[in-house]
Amino acid sequence: MGTFINIAQFITSLGLLILLHEFGHFITARMFKIRVDKFYMFFDFLFPLPGVLNFSLFKKKVGDTEYGIGWFPMGGYVQIAGMIDESLDTEQMNKPAEPWEFRAHPAWQRLIVMLGGIIVNVLLAFLIYAMILFTWGEKKIPMTQLKDGISCMDSLGTSVGFKTGDKILSVDGKPIVYFDDLRIEILLGHTVQLDRNGEKIELSLPKDFVDQIAKTENFSFISSRVPAYFVGVPDSSLNKGVGLMAGDQVVGINDSIHIRYHDELLQEIKLHKNETITLNVLRKNEKISLPVKISDKGKMELFFANKYDDIEAFGGFTYERKKYGFFESFPAGIAMTFDKLNFYVRQFKMIFTPSTGGYKHIGGFKSMAKMFGDEWIWEDFWTRTAFLSVVLAFMNLLPIPALDGGHVVFTLYEMITRRAPSVKVLTYAQYVGMGLLLFLMLYANLNDFLHFFK
Repeated sequence: MGTFINIAQFITSLGLLILLHEFGHFITARMFKIRVDKFYMFFDFLFPLPGVLNFSLFKKKVGDTEYGIGWFPMGGYVQIAGMIDESLDTEQMNKPAEPWEFRAHPAWQRLIVMLGGIIVNVLLAFLIYAMILFTWGEKKIPMTQLKDGISCMDSLGTSVGFKTGDKILSVDGKPIVYFDDLRIEILLGHTVQLDRNGEKIELSLPKDFVDQIAKTENFSFISSRVPAYFVGVPDSSLNKGVGLMAGDQVVGINDSIHIRYHDELLQEIKLHKNETITLNVLRKNEKISLPVKISDKGKMELFFANKYDDIEAFGGFTYERKKYGFFESFPAGIAMTFDKLNFYVRQFKMIFTPSTGGYKHIGGFKSMAKMFGDEWIWEDFWTRTAFLSVVLAFMNLLPIPALDGGHVVFTLYEMITRRAPSVKVLTYAQYVGMGLLLFLMLYANLNDFLHFFK
């Protein structure tokens, strides 16, 4: 059921973004009285071969425009009369331009039509982020809540040089205010400045740190130190029925070993394999001792809170919360959109820097779907949809033929030189761009396929 919900969220989000992106081109074209021959969700041909396997799952013509759903779920398109696009229909281009054709309109109007999809994606991100802030507000974990630093129980984190108890001061000299930003700043950074038992230390991150993380798919190489709050026990546990209650906080072992954090508990029980220990817990300010068995692998086979909402509810720390009024949410939504854009541009640059090895892990549809969880939580769904809208806007602005950015480049060239590129140049550029996009799509999805079997 979880996989179905995950896929359903991804398809819903991507479908909505594609539909609205193409609507941006459609509405701006109609605004300038340019005829739109087709408005398609998905392709009705084998992209990027417009003459192969041409059929639609649904189509209906209304006025001059055929609306439809194609069978090839890579994207969508609008076929604008008098323009060389994904359909590569050049037959009309050999005739004199008609007043309702794209090519008959001034370059500045054509530029707006080409930017229409990108503009809609950006505006959509503005709106979604604004409504997220208005509806749910904003909550973050201040670094000041990590009074005893980070927890580093992962071999990848320790191999870089992190240790449990380190207090992170800054990344690349930039102070980190919220824990929510810490891991991604480290991922995109080069050096980390930290306090280790009162000594200031600077760690140099490996150039291929991104590659190492992607190989292990472990993005939790460090975490915040949190108390050990019991939340449940599996049916197969050797400690089933031991008497623990949800919210019990482990504070000690054998009445002699003091425990403050979950990482300390994990380290300590490894020393008691095949033993029965006395687990000291705090329940509503009352200290209770319970006998607990440790397996031969050094585990209690119990569930402890790992969701920050649960930990906060049990009193482990306090989120910093901010509520937004309706009108206040709009400038905040704009600021958040540009913040996410800045983050993605940095990520994009990192991925295509050869020394990082990030290009090896470019993912396709499966990787994109993994952004969505196995539960349909509306706040998470809209947050990821808004971010994908930012990504779609940025990617379409890249100056690659066949993308909106490629058309923008040719239009700007015409506006500057006062000479329009020939139909032949535009056609070949479209072929090259579509071929490049096909290669990237196959490469990304092949990576997903190969990672599935690792």
